[in-house]
Amino acid sequence: MATPLPVNQNPVIENSFLGSNWLNPDYLFNQSIAFFSNLFDYIVGISAQIDSVYRTILFFIALFFLTIISYSTIRIFEIRSKEHKHLKHEIAEFAHHQKEKEKKAQEGEAVSKNPRWLKTLDHLFSQHQSDWKLAVIEADSMLEALMTQLGFKGETLGDKLKSATQPARNAFSIADAGGDKFRSLTLAWEVHTIRNRIAHEGANFEFSQHEAKRVIALYEGIFREYGYI
Repeated sequence: MATPLPVNQNPVIENSFLGSNWLNPDYLFNQSIAFFSNLFDYIVGISAQIDSVYRTILFFIALFFLTIISYSTIRIFEIRSKEHKHLKHEIAEFAHHQKEKEKKAQEGEAVSKNPRWLKTLDHLFSQHQSDWKLAVIEADSMLEALMTQLGFKGETLGDKLKSATQPARNAFSIADAGGDKFRSLTLAWEVHTIRNRIAHEGANFEFSQHEAKRVIALYEGIFREYGYI
C-alpha cells in the first residue's frame, strides 16, 4: 500500500505560486530584516563617507581662515610698527625745524631790528624756492625805500639807480651817498637785475638757495653800509 505524500512535498503545490517562499511569513520576515539591515548599513556607510568629506572640508576652511587671521595679525603689527617709527621721525623732524626756526629768529634779532629784514631772512631760510625768490623781492623793495630815503628821484628803483649820479637833495643824503654817487651802485644794479628776472620769468627762473643767499648777502652789504638794518 502506497504512503501518501505530505502536503508541503506535493510537487504540484511546490511548483505553483502557493508553494513559493513569498507566501512563507518566516521567509518574508527574514528577507525584510536582511533588506533593511543592508539598507541601514549602506546609509551608515554613505553617512560616514559624507561625514569624512565634510570634516575634511571644514578642516581646510578652518586652516584657510587661520592663515588669513595670522597673516592679518602680523601685517597689523608691522603697519603699527612702521606708523610708530614714522610718527617718531615726524616728531623729531618737527622739533628740529622748530629749534632751527627759533635759532634763526634769535640770530635775526641779533643781526637786525628791522622787521622787513627779519621777514626777508625768514623767506631766505625757508625750504621752498618760491620763498627764496620772495626774499630777493622783499630786499629789493627795501633797497628802493633806502634810495628814496637818501633822496634819489625816480618812480621805480631802476629810475633811482639811473639817477644815482645826480646830487641828493639834503646834506644827510649827500654825506651818506658820497655826493652824487651811490656807493655799491654796481652791486645794486646786479641784485636789481636778478630781481627783475625773478619778476618777469616767474617759475621758469631757476634759483637755488645758495644763489639766494649770495644775492641777499649783497643786499645786506648795501644796507649795512648805510646803517639801514
